[in-house]
Amino acid sequence: MIAGKECTRGCRFCSVETSRAPEPPDPREPQELAAAVERMGLAHVVITVVNRDDLPDGGANHYKLCVEAVHERLPKVTIELLCSDLAGDEAALNDLLTNTPLAVFAHNVECVPRLDKLIRDPRASFEQSTQILRRAKQLRSDLWTKSSIMVGLGEADDEVLDAMRRLRDADVDMLTLGQYLAPGRPGERYVPVDRFVTPEQFTLWDAEARKMGFRAVASGPLVRSSYRAGMLLEQARGTISQLD
Repeated sequence: MIAGKECTRGCRFCSVETSRAPEPPDPREPQELAAAVERMGLAHVVITVVNRDDLPDGGANHYKLCVEAVHERLPKVTIELLCSDLAGDEAALNDLLTNTPLAVFAHNVECVPRLDKLIRDPRASFEQSTQILRRAKQLRSDLWTKSSIMVGLGEADDEVLDAMRRLRDADVDMLTLGQYLAPGRPGERYVPVDRFVTPEQFTLWDAEARKMGFRAVASGPLVRSSYRAGMLLEQARGTISQLD
């Protein structure tokens, strides 16, 4: 995770600390990140971010510098950026993606649209998220786009299918579906778990997602947005048929 330890948003599923005025991004971070990826010996790296609504470009330039530093040091490593919505700023998105050595642009819608106001920060929405994903594909048709939905937050099964369809309508290539688990203690700001979805239901959603045209899918109780990310990319490329 880059751009600081504190997020400018306060979503009710996330344990990252919130601040209206976090410290400025560390200018040493791009090179330190590249060195860390090298030490870990990764073939595929997922760079995640905190929201930086305090910055004019939503943090886009810093995210770009981090991606470029990893690629310059490790040109054979494929890079996935799990990005914020940049507050819907398409100019910042364009600057971020122009000539940036990414394989995957990911941004999570997190939950079904009806639950946005309950689960996500008021500055986030399913519509804004899907528009950023759609625009990313329009700007860079060579990129694989990816998103994730948590279940167990109070949604109905048919709402999950509708959210999946809306992601495909935004030309999203890759999808992960996983069980929400509250990160905090009862009484804290976190939304409680509404239900534990069965493995059988996750399997049904996997099949439906593939029928809709998603090129790669990971669906299961333990799946998270970066679950076996390198293998999911290979699945999208057609190198492997499924994840073990």
